[in-house]
Amino acid sequence: MWPGNAWRAALFWVPRGRRAQSALAQLRGILEGELEGIRGAGTWKSERVITSRQGPHIRVDGVSGGPGTVIFPGLPLPHLSCCIHLLSFTSGILNFCANNYLGLSSHPEVIQAGLQALEQFGAGLSSVRFICGTQSIHKNLEAKIARFHQREDAILYPSCFDANAGLFEALLTPEDAVLSDELNHASIIDGIRLCKAHKYRYRHLDMADLEAKLQEAQKHRLRLVATDGAFSMDGDIAPLQEICRLASRYGALVFVDECHATGFLGPTGRGTDELLGVMDQVTIINSTLGKALGGASGGYTTGPGPLVSLLRQRARPYLFSNSLPPAVVGCASKALDLLMGSNTIVQSMAAKTQRFRSKMEAAGFTISGASHPICPVMLGDARLASRMADDMLKRGIFVIGFSYPVVPKGKARIRVQISAMHSKEDIDRCVEAFVEVGRLHGALP
Repeated sequence: MWPGNAWRAALFWVPRGRRAQSALAQLRGILEGELEGIRGAGTWKSERVITSRQGPHIRVDGVSGGPGTVIFPGLPLPHLSCCIHLLSFTSGILNFCANNYLGLSSHPEVIQAGLQALEQFGAGLSSVRFICGTQSIHKNLEAKIARFHQREDAILYPSCFDANAGLFEALLTPEDAVLSDELNHASIIDGIRLCKAHKYRYRHLDMADLEAKLQEAQKHRLRLVATDGAFSMDGDIAPLQEICRLASRYGALVFVDECHATGFLGPTGRGTDELLGVMDQVTIINSTLGKALGGASGGYTTGPGPLVSLLRQRARPYLFSNSLPPAVVGCASKALDLLMGSNTIVQSMAAKTQRFRSKMEAAGFTISGASHPICPVMLGDARLASRMADDMLKRGIFVIGFSYPVVPKGKARIRVQISAMHSKEDIDRCVEAFVEVGRLHGALP
């Protein structure tokens, strides 16, 4: 006899191993359904394999290439009397989708600095910063970042995603409010979700809506306006002068994510706050070492000294993540040295960006944003963007189609990014390929 209702349980008893297999089979079914939905929507993202250094000319697995030369203008090497360094490579693929705005990812001095740091300080720290993970090069780089941005102090993170994840939760309480542009980067959105402050979202670049939200938020202790300096998907720039004016009127602080501005926007590459003349009015800057400043990895927050001190005590991504590897620190530090030593390369960006934008618009394409090296070629349809990008690669141009969820549905595009290392001939070749592929797919008449 079974005691009580035990006999009922026995009817449904399944061996533990079989239950686990059943749960795994269920999971596989759910995941395959999700993946099939992505494929069916035409938003599947494949990863092309690069077999060379990052740069304007690259080698791609399965795609043939030929010889060429990379030129580094305006960044003199100590052993050369001229300001141009040539680096030979073997590739025929033009890369127009990297965040390598200044071409420093493969600059020989940046590489050498990384090797020297690796040799002197090792491969890694095997520790978080506050235990035994802080070396002199970490403190030196933080001080250099603060000087570069003309701020009091700076703190390093493994990425700017981590910097954004750490800032809002550590700084803001339920007594505070954060006001965020609706098209801010995902890392800002996720960082804000982690904090307990009251959350307001204003329409993209809409200063009237921001003012209305600031008026509504007057009841809170602190008010922080959070915006990208340059928006990565559309290539438009936040109206920081107006944002800072409203912040001053309503007693708010201003936070700017400068990942797509640091190193190349503004007369000396300090970013959008320099470009728009409000460096003394922006309270907090988060940015990255993984784009213009060497392109390896790493992010940071720079701003008031007490804020940085608080982040060292409370920011979870800082407290619970390993320190940046010495080689990454060495590369980023050298990239900053080169940038602060000469602004020639920064000044070359505007003309090259305008060349691409004007030629593409003349051909009939719609290019989002204005005057930023991010030049989104707006196509609307996700499948069209993906197929055109594939055909561009067949013609030796490496670009990627962007679609939902990276951008809103119905706003698929191919995001082109101009580098200081692109020549006029590179840009013209890219435009010619776009025109040919656009006509092939009916995107152009």
